[in-house]
Amino acid sequence: MFTATQSLLSVPQKKQHLSPKHQSLISLAIASASTHLYLPSIKKHTKLALDLGATVPEIVETLCLTSTLGIHACNIGVPLLLDVMREEGLVGDKTTGMEGMDKRQWELKEEFEKKRGYWHAFWEDFLRLDPEFFDAYLQFSSVPWTTTSTGSEAPQESESEGKEGKENKGVLPPVIKELVYVAFDAAATHLYQPGLRLHMQNVIRLGGTPEMIMEVLELCTALSVATLEVGLGVLDQELEGREQE
Repeated sequence: MFTATQSLLSVPQKKQHLSPKHQSLISLAIASASTHLYLPSIKKHTKLALDLGATVPEIVETLCLTSTLGIHACNIGVPLLLDVMREEGLVGDKTTGMEGMDKRQWELKEEFEKKRGYWHAFWEDFLRLDPEFFDAYLQFSSVPWTTTSTGSEAPQESESEGKEGKENKGVLPPVIKELVYVAFDAAATHLYQPGLRLHMQNVIRLGGTPEMIMEVLELCTALSVATLEVGLGVLDQELEGREQE
């Protein structure tokens, strides 16, 4: 089993469509996602990232990106809430998209597009129901995209410049940021398909490749090795206890 596991884990390391440092940061995102929070892997990949030259701001930014996972409660819940409201006669069926939005709501949409670099229709009902909370999430999720940090290495050109040549703020290249989103959306502990498709599209539009995305999916697969790490550890403890008895 050990040999088979090592073979599985070694494939991304052999191909390296992503640099070893960025692979370690992706693996850190998978381990630290709120749906997993597997401390041994968080420690392992934090250490590895530092050993491979990742800076503290890059690691913090990876964690900030990963911490946005919780908003999927709204991405899934808001459409269901609106369905219930329609069924109960609390809202009409005709209002769609940005129709009827006030000036502040339009400003928030424009700010989201400017800071995050995209817009998707699933944000519209969220913005309609609670613009104050939408604004708060916008500010929270935009930190890695808008904060300028010093003391970090310059990102590699091939992983930092999208097709549109947009200025990159933060410390990680935009395509790596999007791959972090792909990682925790694709992980077996989450499997959030709407976000996964969206962020895959963003990766491609930023100049990333299908091979890079595939490598992230391969790194996500390694999450299941935690079953062996935890389960075999418990078995060893149980056997040791029985021997002592």
